[in-house]
Amino acid sequence: MAQKVVLKVLTMTDDRTKQKAIEAAADIFGVDSIAADLKDQKLTVIGSMDAVAVVKRLKKALKMVDLVSVGPAKEEKKEEKKEGKKEEKKEEKKEAKKEEKK
Repeated sequence: MAQKVVLKVLTMTDDRTKQKAIEAAADIFGVDSIAADLKDQKLTVIGSMDAVAVVKRLKKALKMVDLVSVGPAKEEKKEEKKEGKKEEKKEEKKEAKKEEKK
């Protein structure tokens, strides 16, 4: 099951440290995606990895890391399926109306 880990990297102040943080997190097995925000100094890691391993790796590479939150990653697939079904129903209705007119 995928989880979302949000970290505050206090030493992430420029592009160089941002890239270093991303590379350190990318080396961990099970990481699916990484997002970094320089303005808020936050790093978001999503995947089926161990949160403790992420913190350890980042502390080793960047020294000052705080764990903000750990939780389940939002699954957007369900919403996409619902939207897809609605679109299919609309298309079926349009096709049915066209067939009735012929």
